[in-house]
Amino acid sequence: MPTDPFALFDAWLAEARASEPNDPEAMALATADEVGNPTVRIVLLKGHGPEGFVFYTNEGSAKGRELSVNPSAALLFHWKTLRRQVRIEGEVERVSDEEADAYFATRSRDSQLGAWASKQSRPLECREIFEAQYEEMKKRFEGQTVPRPPYWGGFRLVPLVFEFWQDRPHRLHERRMFLAQTDGPWTSWLLYP
Repeated sequence: MPTDPFALFDAWLAEARASEPNDPEAMALATADEVGNPTVRIVLLKGHGPEGFVFYTNEGSAKGRELSVNPSAALLFHWKTLRRQVRIEGEVERVSDEEADAYFATRSRDSQLGAWASKQSRPLECREIFEAQYEEMKKRFEGQTVPRPPYWGGFRLVPLVFEFWQDRPHRLHERRMFLAQTDGPWTSWLLYP
């Protein structure tokens, strides 16, 4: 039985990158507000390792606001072609401004301008308003590097729990759980399907 959930995740992600037709880095992100009302949406994994799993967003979005008041979250990767999923739970922290700046610089110019134009998760009267704001940002930053908006950044989920699920015939699935220890290696065990 593997003892390192990060190594197992890396192996599964590599297989997903080779076989998934669309977005093997897509993950469901579950957050909750200050009273525990949950929300889930798909985001893209933009970095990972023993320090955690990174994604980026407008910090004024629903997920950004929820994480500011309740920094616990869960991720779910579902790789349908492999018949596998990985569930991860943990605490969320902001990435450094330097890390957010470096990632923002790798985005396409249109995505950078969209980050400035969008008031993510806020009501929008009509699509034309957003498109006009996007055109304004194109003019504003014409001939310049587009800086990262001050309200746009990254979050890192620091894992406390991993569950690896593998489909098996007759619904006799294999489930493997890992739990972080405060001062030692991960503990792991199998779960009934």
